[in-house]
Amino acid sequence: MGWIIAIIVGGVAGWLASIVMRRDASMGIFMNIIVGIIGALLGNLLAGWIFNVEGTIQTFNLTGFIIAIVGAIVLLGIVNLFQRGSVR
Repeated sequence: MGWIIAIIVGGVAGWLASIVMRRDASMGIFMNIIVGIIGALLGNLLAGWIFNVEGTIQTFNLTGFIIAIVGAIVLLGIVNLFQRGSVR
């Protein structure tokens, strides 16, 4: 059940991050899910390592959701940097 929640929350987080970074038109729902899940993993890793904050998207909570969105935004910023030469 945790993986289903992770996919749903990751998809929503990836979609919100793509709207914030203005990449929603160039990405489909599948890429939103992938970016959201990878961003959540990246966000959880960094938040746990730097701020000693733990959040997960396998059991839905607000902290994990915010970390997932921030991680997805950071991931999209890195992708934009390599694709376009600027973060936007």
